[in-house]
Amino acid sequence: MTLRNELGRILITGAGGRVATAFRHAVGHRYRLRLAERDSGLLNDVHPDDEVISFNIADLDACRTACADIDTVLHLSADPSPNVDFCGSLIDNNILGTFNIFRAAKDAGCRRVVFASSAQVVEGYPLDYQIRPDDVPKPKNLYGASKAFGEGIAAYFAHQEGLSSLSVRIALLTTLADGEPLSARDMSVFLSHRDATDLLERCIRIEGVQHAVVHGISNNRYKRLSLVETSRLLGYYPQDDAFSIRGFA
Repeated sequence: MTLRNELGRILITGAGGRVATAFRHAVGHRYRLRLAERDSGLLNDVHPDDEVISFNIADLDACRTACADIDTVLHLSADPSPNVDFCGSLIDNNILGTFNIFRAAKDAGCRRVVFASSAQVVEGYPLDYQIRPDDVPKPKNLYGASKAFGEGIAAYFAHQEGLSSLSVRIALLTTLADGEPLSARDMSVFLSHRDATDLLERCIRIEGVQHAVVHGISNNRYKRLSLVETSRLLGYYPQDDAFSIRGFA
């Protein structure tokens, strides 16, 4: 595994969201960032060198402008609600918006797109089955189906148009704050901010990967998603364990 040292500017879509904010606060100072968000008012804590733009991800021309002179796209923009209306939100934000970003990134000559997929893509598997990255999608809701579409778009652009693309199945990103109710299943898909940042950095910097689906969970004692393949590909060995954090011996 080889990690690239020098990078051009990175575009982060959905830059005001939870995943993007955790990433920016932890390692944003290491990169030249262009931060894209529908409501730029959400970005009131940015580094002085960061570029902030307001855009509508359903507008292809706006995505082309966002991707201009960009090395790598970290595509985090989406409607994450499992109960969201398909026609009212998912089509624009998760379907059309994802296509637009990949189309614009390819046409702009970007090196790679790192796409924030979701564990919801495979949530339909039985709880006693550990899911591997090459298992076929089995979503339980339309949000998961929209992310499965995104994984398909990433595969298409990687294999047919030559744009390096990694899909990260981000699971339950949380701080495990005291009193937060979590089931055993929730803890099996826990992803700490520290581990999420490390994983996304590796996806951005890894050399020689044209396409991959990787799993975004921490080193939980019981793992809903297999980490074997992701660790082998990226050298990702997460540090946190929900069961230990919650005091289970």
